[in-house]
Amino acid sequence: MKLVRKNIEEDNAGQVTLVPEEPEDMWHTYNLVQVGDSLRASTIRKVQTESSTGSVGSNRVRTTLTLCVEAIDFDSQACQLRVKGTNIQENEYVKMGAYHTIELEPNRQFTLAKKQWDSVVLERIEQACDPAWSADVAAVVMQEGLAHICLVTPSMTLTRAKVEVNIPRKRKGNCSQHDRALERFYEQVVQAIQRHIHFDVVKCILVASPGFVREQFCDYMFQQAVKTDNKLLLENRSKFLQVHASSGHKYSLKEALCDPTVASRLSDTKAAGEVKALDDFYKMLQHEPDRAFYGLKQVEKANEAMAIDTLLISDELFRHQDVATRSRYVRLVDSVKENAGTVRIFSSLHVSGEQLSQLTGVAAILRFPVPELSDQEGDSSSEED
Repeated sequence: MKLVRKNIEEDNAGQVTLVPEEPEDMWHTYNLVQVGDSLRASTIRKVQTESSTGSVGSNRVRTTLTLCVEAIDFDSQACQLRVKGTNIQENEYVKMGAYHTIELEPNRQFTLAKKQWDSVVLERIEQACDPAWSADVAAVVMQEGLAHICLVTPSMTLTRAKVEVNIPRKRKGNCSQHDRALERFYEQVVQAIQRHIHFDVVKCILVASPGFVREQFCDYMFQQAVKTDNKLLLENRSKFLQVHASSGHKYSLKEALCDPTVASRLSDTKAAGEVKALDDFYKMLQHEPDRAFYGLKQVEKANEAMAIDTLLISDELFRHQDVATRSRYVRLVDSVKENAGTVRIFSSLHVSGEQLSQLTGVAAILRFPVPELSDQEGDSSSEED
């Protein structure tokens, strides 16, 4: 997805112009458009014309319409999105108030206006438009004194950072300058990794280099992580994969990606994280039921106690027609994030998302037991319907 323009006022009203570039972008758009929004896009309209002799004919013309959205239809197999509504802007072919259905097309821009842009919608736009969020693979291609931090998406390789540090040669009987410079170089690379790599999205981080540079760097990084109790690096240690590359330049990345061990590691799907989170929830429900709850009321009460460690929520709940109900879910997500909890928004197109929908679409793994919630277990049915 490409963001062309974004104009959102202080009161969170405003409009955004986007260009869907891939079939998956239609799914993102389906989650952005809501009843009551205004959508402006290019479309085909059948127009009747009357000639001077009185004969009536019809032809199809391309025009740009602005609709007040009344219905949204998404075909998940063909990744096609149709939006039905009434025309709210003067047009030479279509009367004000006349109904029309726009089929959004790839690589044709549309403008979406809302009276209220909430945090969940804005985050989805950010994820859809930032290639970093679709990059399954990250790579650190390095040699002594030079490193490139890259993100590999299905269609391109992006260099997010370049680290260059002058490393003096080792001198006979005095290696201190070389060692200090090398340590400074490694530290800068570690900082760049933490700044530019989304560990929630990336499932494999390649560390590629000639010689023993990659082993020395990984040893340094995880020793420092243990000393500083850096949970981000320690929890994602299994994602780092060391492979050979002939140099620290970007073009050496191709060699690393051709490595058979890399190919096998990349066979996982993007939904693997969702599957694991749901599996963790089921295990917790079985072994420590006081730390696993589902249903909106139960989860909200757990959130009031600031007990939520991980919130699992289906994206279909954010497509609720009732604005008040939708706002309730958005407030829950914002509150969990403010309390340093993790929020996982499940795609209802994935199997894990379907399973979560059977559990009312919202569930939580708690930091500590909240026994009093168990007494109200009977109320955990989906009152959001």
